[in-house]
Amino acid sequence: MTSDVRNILTALDSIGELWQPHRLASVNDYDVKVARIEGEFIWHTHPDTDELFLVVSGELTVRLRDRDVVLGPNDVFVVPRGVEHCPRATVETRIVLIEPKGTVNTGDAPGERTSPLRELD
Repeated sequence: MTSDVRNILTALDSIGELWQPHRLASVNDYDVKVARIEGEFIWHTHPDTDELFLVVSGELTVRLRDRDVVLGPNDVFVVPRGVEHCPRATVETRIVLIEPKGTVNTGDAPGERTSPLRELD
């Protein structure tokens, strides 16, 4: 990955598929990812890492076993390591994720929703 300037909105516009995270940048041992999402994901945890969600547009509900956290544009929420969660968006929502390099999108629940991290064109 080069150190070129990247625009979050332009990057999100270039993504064609839902629920497919793309690397926007890397910093130290972390990836900054962008994704377009709509619908419900799967229940999963990341046993070894926290996961930061930043909503760029739309509305994201991060379902937790004891409550729902609703995020709108410019809201940030961190799911602590080991906390089971299920992201859901009733409208197309554009998000930024910050996670350690190598973090799998489905955490401890691999399956058909597992997606390799993709590079932006």
